[in-house]
Amino acid sequence: MTILDGKKTSDDIKNEITAQVNIMKANGEKVPHLAAIIVGNDGASLTYVGSKVKACERVGFESTMVKLPSTTSETELLNKIKELNENDDIDGFIIQLPLPIQIDTQKVLMAVDPSKDVDGFHPENFGKMALDMTTFIPATPFGILELLERYNVETKGKNTVVIGRSHIVGRPMSILMGRKGFPGNSTVTLTHSYTKNIAQITTQADIVITALGVPNYLKAEMVKDGVVIIDVGITRVKDETAEKGYRITGDVDFENVSKKASFITPVPGGVGPMTIAMLLKNTLLAREQRKYRK
Repeated sequence: MTILDGKKTSDDIKNEITAQVNIMKANGEKVPHLAAIIVGNDGASLTYVGSKVKACERVGFESTMVKLPSTTSETELLNKIKELNENDDIDGFIIQLPLPIQIDTQKVLMAVDPSKDVDGFHPENFGKMALDMTTFIPATPFGILELLERYNVETKGKNTVVIGRSHIVGRPMSILMGRKGFPGNSTVTLTHSYTKNIAQITTQADIVITALGVPNYLKAEMVKDGVVIIDVGITRVKDETAEKGYRITGDVDFENVSKKASFITPVPGGVGPMTIAMLLKNTLLAREQRKYRK
């Protein structure tokens, strides 16, 4: 069994990006600039955005954090997005989700300039991804593809089961794993809350990608020997014995499933670190595209 080490792989990617940024600096070029908009004071969101800013510093990017109060209206947020769209110094930006209830998330994501949409959530970018065109792939699916590629996990002709159909992970993964090329060329089954006999389906899978958010959902009896497991789930589970009073748990019963797996991502330290690394990669791509557009 091989651990798909997202922490090590993400460090490798950050080192590669740093090397590219150093070349840009040596050539007197503008370095990539990532901005993040956060509305309100959600603790988890602030932590995520903070780690993105730190990652930018590490690789030599410029970064801007735009903090708005939770009372911000939809119009005010749309005006701020317009401002970032028109700011030539910003190469890419993200809007940290979730947004407060007074704001229509879909309307907000639609307002982002697709050429700056480094999260890959805009319908134009999602559509290009579905059509196998060059575009920004959402960071978490992009990170999963990178792990599969760097560990040379065979996907051609394999049965891939995706659990969960979110627009951020499940749906894009089902498209990407079925595309031509590597990683891809697999036969994909997308399962969700209305799927009957999920255990019957997962036992036939060569690759299981789970993004459900239910701790320890995938048990050893639900998978076959030699399965490849990608666990996107991340849930805080109360644990009095842990220093923080909780522990981070994935969708997979790691202890038992890992005994049957050929490759498996740990939680934490698997897919999570890859997400930020690929956001940086998308921002670098955005800078390169903007450079050639002028």
